[in-house]
Amino acid sequence: MSRVQLALNVDDLNQAVSFYSKLFGTAPAKLKEGYANFAIAEPPLKLVLFENPGAGGTINHLGVEVESSEAVHSEIARLTEEGLFTEEELGTTCCFASQDKVWVTGPAGEKWEVYTVLADSDTFRNAPAPEQDAPTACCGS
Repeated sequence: MSRVQLALNVDDLNQAVSFYSKLFGTAPAKLKEGYANFAIAEPPLKLVLFENPGAGGTINHLGVEVESSEAVHSEIARLTEEGLFTEEELGTTCCFASQDKVWVTGPAGEKWEVYTVLADSDTFRNAPAPEQDAPTACCGS
């Protein structure tokens, strides 16, 4: 199953988690400091929240979650064939998960990712620099 991902910046993570839990009738699938994600069955949506005080209500990035690494590789080939520049991140750690992904930038600068989750991780991203310890943005943004 594929589903669209919407990653939002929020001012207050606890307040946002409370709101979206009520709105979609489900608890977060993953909740970490400064980060939460919801795997919503109906409508099929991966909602990701990044605590970024002062940036609340803005889109962090968009994406499509796919079932496998093979699907990510197929998208890399398809997007390349379409003449779109892609940035590949295979075997990366981002958003507390090991992932294979590809990024593409839309005409207005919006970042889209096509990704699959390989496994959960205890860290937000690969070997974060000291100034990147807090999850203020996803790995590709």
